[in-house]
Amino acid sequence: MPNELVPVSLKVTQARIDAYAEITGDPNPIHLDAAFAAKTEMGGIIAHGTLSMNLILRAMAETFGPDACDGAEMDIRFVKPVRVDDVVTASGTRDPETAGRYTVQVTNQAGEPVIVGWVRPAGAPA
Repeated sequence: MPNELVPVSLKVTQARIDAYAEITGDPNPIHLDAAFAAKTEMGGIIAHGTLSMNLILRAMAETFGPDACDGAEMDIRFVKPVRVDDVVTASGTRDPETAGRYTVQVTNQAGEPVIVGWVRPAGAPA
């Protein structure tokens, strides 16, 4: 098993958030309506958490192939919202204490974590 997952990045745009809302059937105005979102505790539009989480799956697929995602285990926590124009990057390193597990994070362009946790690709030793 490699020591690191192949990093994967994405620039979050309003067009990408809109498209993600459409394909997931999640039209929550916190993602789509700037006037509504500005009045919430988030203070503006935020991307769907799973939009950023999918980068972890893409990093696993880039590292191990797409079959690594089918049946993978994941335990993550969303720690900071992702905003329009953020560039988020998923990466991970092999956990030396737990077989087959990778410590993962998604960070924004400032290096701040927006997601933290671990994954075990499908087929990895338990």
